[in-house]
Amino acid sequence: MKSKRQAEILRIIEEVDVETQDQLLSELRARGVTSTQATISRDIKELHLVKELTGYGAYRYAVSGRKNSLNFAGRLRTIFKEGVTSFDRAQNIVVLKTMPGLASAACAAIDGMEIAGLVGSLAGDDTALLIMRDNEQAAAFCDEIHTMLQ
Repeated sequence: MKSKRQAEILRIIEEVDVETQDQLLSELRARGVTSTQATISRDIKELHLVKELTGYGAYRYAVSGRKNSLNFAGRLRTIFKEGVTSFDRAQNIVVLKTMPGLASAACAAIDGMEIAGLVGSLAGDDTALLIMRDNEQAAAFCDEIHTMLQ
């Protein structure tokens, strides 16, 4: 049921410029699919639909061009949370300690997060070095890491 509804949503947004969830719900009902606004809202998130500007100054739902990278980044965030054991900062360098063999996965997760101020990362077996543009961005990123690991 869910997969059929979501497939129909994808067909609708390809065929019709849909601006609102109400309009999407109406289009689904016209095609014999019953649903609620809350379900449609969840479907929009799961399908990674975004609103894009049309050539006529209106917006419409479309599939995000970053859908696959978003799914990949989510998985990497999980690896990050499970693999990082501690972190510290030395001026503009953030050092992550991970479980053995997971430093590369932690760096891949961080690279996928598109962190502002991150110049680059380097991974060993259980240690990752993250070079930030300046000390302030390193401190701010350490605060983010602390939040992610909670």
